[in-house]
Amino acid sequence: MTATPTDRPRSVLRDRAFLRLWTGSTASGMATWAMPFVLGLAVLERSISGVDLGIVLATRTAGFLAAVPVAGVLADRFSRRGVVLWSGLTAAAASPVIALGVGWSVWLMAAAAAVVGAGQGACRPAFQALTAEIVDEDRRQQANAALTLAVRVTTLLAPGLTALLAVVVTTQALLVGMGALWLTAALLPPAGGRARPDGPATGPVRRAGFVAEFAEGVREARGHPWFLAGLGALTAVIATGYSATGVVLPLVSRDRYDTEAVLAAAMTAYTLGALAGAVLMSRWRPTASGWAALAGLACYGFAPLALLLPAPAALVVAAYAVAGVGIELFNVPWFTATQREVAPDKLARVSSLDFLFSYGLAPVGLALIAPAIAAFGAAPVLLVCAGVCFAAPAVAALVPSSRAFSTRG
Repeated sequence: MTATPTDRPRSVLRDRAFLRLWTGSTASGMATWAMPFVLGLAVLERSISGVDLGIVLATRTAGFLAAVPVAGVLADRFSRRGVVLWSGLTAAAASPVIALGVGWSVWLMAAAAAVVGAGQGACRPAFQALTAEIVDEDRRQQANAALTLAVRVTTLLAPGLTALLAVVVTTQALLVGMGALWLTAALLPPAGGRARPDGPATGPVRRAGFVAEFAEGVREARGHPWFLAGLGALTAVIATGYSATGVVLPLVSRDRYDTEAVLAAAMTAYTLGALAGAVLMSRWRPTASGWAALAGLACYGFAPLALLLPAPAALVVAAYAVAGVGIELFNVPWFTATQREVAPDKLARVSSLDFLFSYGLAPVGLALIAPAIAAFGAAPVLLVCAGVCFAAPAVAALVPSSRAFSTRG
């Protein structure tokens, strides 16, 4: 029977609560992106050195990794909205301190950056769980597509806008503006419903310790074989393909093509491809959603493969566009399935595992790729990375529950 308009779920973009969540999440994404870019401008101005930049960004990453598992437990134990609020306020308060340290104290900047990183890490699993509380199941894929679409638009447009702002305001003012974005992320999202098995508290609740509660989240994740397989594949792709192309692409652009234009075109193509992938996933509901997602993830292998081959520059750009489409073919169903399949009272903890392993281990990959290239050469490293990008999702697809990212019968 043909569906009538009234049978279709109401667009999530007409939901005021989701729009507030979307705006807050977008603000946090802009603030997260802005920090390394703005500090890069400070290096160009000689306000800080390249070494200072590395120290500050390293401490931000350390703060992120330390906060993610803690936030997962807190967001399941207490209000997800509350965790978003306090993580955003923490990052907002620390951002002007980074501005204060520019040109004066790199260690003050590093300490403040660690606090900002902690706020960033704390809000990630809380936002994931809050989305599941605010948006009903039928509209979550559309909601996740809209959230990731905002990230890609920010990546595409923000560098030019920030560079224009840098003409008229100082780097310190831009860092304070980053704090204003964090303040928006803290205050704007709405309260979610506590649709969890434990329900509202009716009296004193005895809780296990932090380690025991985090272990409960690990056990919940282990109960979903598709999640472990998908997370392993995602971690492998980010640690190898993403890291290798991040290191090798600038070198190939310079040495093979003798121009920085290939680097800029490839990164732009990746973002545009991701935008297209997010738009596609806002409407497409493949029957075997897990297999389709893993196939999309495997598309990242075309990026290191194109860098390996003596191909025309246009082929490199096209490979990055395909990789961008593929990463969103994976991300949107992945987030949606996690929100659907994981027990609501453990969702933030499982989401924290996702961010901890996939994005948290990315710096390890970046740190190892350069020595590997120095020891074995770029070609063998790129070949191995491309092989891992193709093989890891294929192995994950062999897990029976990976077909639809579901353990339901």
